[in-house]
Amino acid sequence: MLSTLKSQLKQYKKASLMTVLFGSIEVATDITIPYLMALIIDRGINAKDISQIYLYGGIMLVAVLIGLLSGALAGKYGANAATGFAHNLRDAMFENIQTFSFSNIDKYSTAGLVTRMTTDVTNLQNAYQMIIRMGVRFPLMLISALVMALMIAPKVGIVFLVACGFLVISIALIIKKAMPIFKQVFEGYDDLNASVQENVTGIRAVKGFAREPHEKSKFNKSVHNLFLKFTKAESLVVLNSPVMMLAIYGSMLGISWLGANLIVAGTLTTGELTSLFTYVMNIFMSLMMISMIFVMVTMSIASAKRISEVINEKADIVNPENPATVVEDGSVHFDHVNFSYKKNSKKHVLTDIDIKINSGETIGIIGATGSSKSSLVNLISRLYDVSSGSVKVAGKDVREYDLKTLRDKVAVVLQKNELFSGTIIENLRWGNKNASYEECIKACEMACANDFVEKLPEKYDTYIEQGGTNVSGGQKQRLCIARALLKKPKILILDDSTSAVDTATDYKIRKSFIENIPNTTKFIISQRISSISEADRIIVLEDGKINGVGTHEELLNNNEIYTTIYSNQEKGFGDFDEKGA
Repeated sequence: MLSTLKSQLKQYKKASLMTVLFGSIEVATDITIPYLMALIIDRGINAKDISQIYLYGGIMLVAVLIGLLSGALAGKYGANAATGFAHNLRDAMFENIQTFSFSNIDKYSTAGLVTRMTTDVTNLQNAYQMIIRMGVRFPLMLISALVMALMIAPKVGIVFLVACGFLVISIALIIKKAMPIFKQVFEGYDDLNASVQENVTGIRAVKGFAREPHEKSKFNKSVHNLFLKFTKAESLVVLNSPVMMLAIYGSMLGISWLGANLIVAGTLTTGELTSLFTYVMNIFMSLMMISMIFVMVTMSIASAKRISEVINEKADIVNPENPATVVEDGSVHFDHVNFSYKKNSKKHVLTDIDIKINSGETIGIIGATGSSKSSLVNLISRLYDVSSGSVKVAGKDVREYDLKTLRDKVAVVLQKNELFSGTIIENLRWGNKNASYEECIKACEMACANDFVEKLPEKYDTYIEQGGTNVSGGQKQRLCIARALLKKPKILILDDSTSAVDTATDYKIRKSFIENIPNTTKFIISQRISSISEADRIIVLEDGKINGVGTHEELLNNNEIYTTIYSNQEKGFGDFDEKGA
């Protein structure tokens, strides 16, 4: 974990070192000032020598100015180092997340990743700044002040030993009790973010079902749990203050008693006693700040582990050595494929899938919910890897291809269509960043999206809100299909991606594919037989196994499942998942 965090300092190592350097200079000046004050009292005021007052007063002024300048520079470099460190952590996490396969992403909740990149990084940023500023300043201050105090009056050491022992034991007990609670607090942040994200994402459903009171209750529960945990943790941490005050005032009483005796005995001067009280305050203030540093570090350890976990997560799917960089055609061969989402799982999601698809074929895929239709096509673009067997594209195992090359030639329009904030033209160019305006229009015409885009006030410059909330489901699907077509893929996968358009538009889109991309292999997953009836072949899946393969007519004659679906849909009963199917 520490090596992972250290590697993210990168260009901010110098700023961190400069913070330590200037912080050390600041401590040196702070320690000098009480000693100079003692000299002013003893050699100037008590001796009634104004020249000594001017001399040591001038030296004190210079020390104060150096201390102020050093403190300001330490603060500047410390802020730069801490914010830069946080920047690198967020950048490293986000960059690594982009390499994740679907199986890696499945390990983390979206809310959990958001918490790690926001709250956890902020905790670590604050802790790092405290470590390089306070974590250097106060231990040095503690040691220096203790040395100076013992040099002035060695007999006060017994007071410091008793007070420091009391403080160390008390602070250790507080930290031991608080640390597990802070760990629970960060887990509570995940729950809170999940509640907010779910509510905002599904706000239309919430309002449509008038479930605002339920959502408020759920959110309040998460907030209240977080409040209780934080209150419990903070109630332990605040014990630092009374414990510290008890140690400080107890020490002052002890030093006052010892000091009075030493002054009477003539072994301690008034100025030395004054500086001694200052050093005592420095010592105990340093101890209090060190305890706060320990608390902050304790809080940040949980965050550091969560951040390191994401940075160190290794992608399950990576490029092979000397990968193939050309996809010759769109032929696909599922060669006795078995697949499960969890490694070493005995239960397969797909079992013994064996079928060859020629380049340019249109393949329909139908099956009940949970029959693994999406899992099957996700293997083609290597979003997941097979458990056994192989998936071959253009005669080569997909594991032999460069990932970018393969995915550039396999365009996937998933069930959950995503549009990003930006104009329509910017969203379309996700498929091809160099696509011309005319190519974008052509792709939209093929996807039957051009008509509605042209009716918008800003046409292709219309701004799409985050998640595409200002366009309908059918419009979103058509824009996503157009975006995929701009890739000019060898293989096009439509995963139930015309479910929100009417049957007439669905027919126009399929007809456009036949006319404009005849050499592209097309996989069409649908619950509507009308969407796949004209496919060259149709695969019927049942519980992750191929139940039948053939044309529409062949399956009507020899496949019971397909015939039942067709009959139910003709009679208006619906598909697999509706009553009566």
